[in-house]
Amino acid sequence: MSRFPLANVHPEATIGNNVIIEPFATVQKDVVIGDDCWIGPNAIIMDGARLGKNCKVFPGAVISGIPQDLKFKGEKTTTEIGDNTTIRECVTINRGTIDKYKTVVGANCLIMAYAHIGHDCIIGNNCILGNTVQLAGHVLIDDFAIFGGACAVQQFSKIGAHAYIGGGSLVRKDIPPFTKAAREPISYAGINTVGLRRRGYSQDKISEIQDIYRYVFLRGMNISKAIELVEKEFSSSVERDYILDFIKTSERGIMKGYGGND
Repeated sequence: MSRFPLANVHPEATIGNNVIIEPFATVQKDVVIGDDCWIGPNAIIMDGARLGKNCKVFPGAVISGIPQDLKFKGEKTTTEIGDNTTIRECVTINRGTIDKYKTVVGANCLIMAYAHIGHDCIIGNNCILGNTVQLAGHVLIDDFAIFGGACAVQQFSKIGAHAYIGGGSLVRKDIPPFTKAAREPISYAGINTVGLRRRGYSQDKISEIQDIYRYVFLRGMNISKAIELVEKEFSSSVERDYILDFIKTSERGIMKGYGGND
C-alpha cells in the first residue's frame, strides 16, 4: 500500500496490495479495500464500505455514509462496490438499512460526478450513471443500464437490463429491459438498439425485442392483453421471458407508451 503521510487511514482497516491512498483521504475502521484501488484526495471511505479490486474513488466522494432515512437505528450494514468500478468527484453512496442491510454497486460501473445512490439500492454490473443522477432508496437496476445526466429516480423503482434513460428524466415508473425512456411523464421511446448492437445482440434478436414492445406500448391495448398476446404469438426465449417477468412483477407499474396506454 502507498499511503501518503497526510492520509487518515484507521490502523484496523483492511487494505489490499498496491492500493494508493492520496493526501487528505479518510479511511475508517470497518472498511475493506481490494487490491490495486486508488483513493483520491479528500475522498471519505466510511464504516461498512467494501471495495473490490481496481476501483477508483475520486476527490470529494463519500462512500458508505449513514442512510438518509429517519427509520435507520444504527444497524450494522454495508456498501459493496464491485471490481473495476469508478466513482467520480463528489459522489455519495449511502449504506443499507434493515431492509437489505446493504447497498450494492456492481462491477465495471461508472458513477459520474455528483451522483447520489441512496440506501438499499442494488445496481448491477456495467451500469453508467451520468452526472448528478439521483437515486432514492431501494432502487433496483439490472446490468448495462445507462442514465443520462440529471435523472431523478423515485424510491422502489426498478430499471431493466440494457435500458437507457434520457438525461433529465424523472423516473416514477418501472423501466422495462432493452428500452429507451424519455419525455415527461416518463414514456417509451423505442428500444436501445445502439446499446444492444454494441453488446453483440443479433439483428434478429433486436427485431424480436422490438416486435414484443410494439404489442406492449404501441397498439393501444392494456398491459394484460398485451402480455396475453406476446405469450401466444412469440416463442419462449431468454429475452421474451425476461420482459414478461419484469412487467408481471412490477409493483408500481411500467412507464407509458406513446399513446399513454397503461
